[in-house]
Amino acid sequence: MIRAARELGVPRDYAAQRKLRVVREPRDLACIGKDIHDRPQWMESRAARAWLRMRDAARSDGVELQVVSAFRSATYQLTILQRKLERGLSIDEILKVSAAPGYSEHHSGRVLDLTTPGFPTLEEDFEHSAAYAWLLANAARFGFRLSFPRGNRHGIAFEPWHWCWHRR
Repeated sequence: MIRAARELGVPRDYAAQRKLRVVREPRDLACIGKDIHDRPQWMESRAARAWLRMRDAARSDGVELQVVSAFRSATYQLTILQRKLERGLSIDEILKVSAAPGYSEHHSGRVLDLTTPGFPTLEEDFEHSAAYAWLLANAARFGFRLSFPRGNRHGIAFEPWHWCWHRR
């Protein structure tokens, strides 16, 4: 997969530049229900249980968290890269907002891209939502952390919607 990504223009030193490691895909995945596009989504089993507890706690507090995306294979990540290149984006533009195949946290099965009603998906505006405020105040209780805050060490754009579960 990494070789195929290099053939599309991902630099050889991409991992070193971004301080990223290859992300392994999990052995087991559990369905967490459907996303906002009515597609089934999957997470690593323990992360899935933590997500469901967090979603239910948010709901009890009057906050609706909706899944935009969860597990993505490295193969699927490669197709995202290819589609963006076909739309005319440069590899540099793409890698500012999307990890190269093999390096995306989504491959781990421990990540969710989230939204809430009334906010566009995968946009910084999410940071102005009650859902984001709830996540900042509560996500850590469930083992989730914001992966890409402003000025993160990976040089990846701020993603207030992208939350990763870390084993507790």
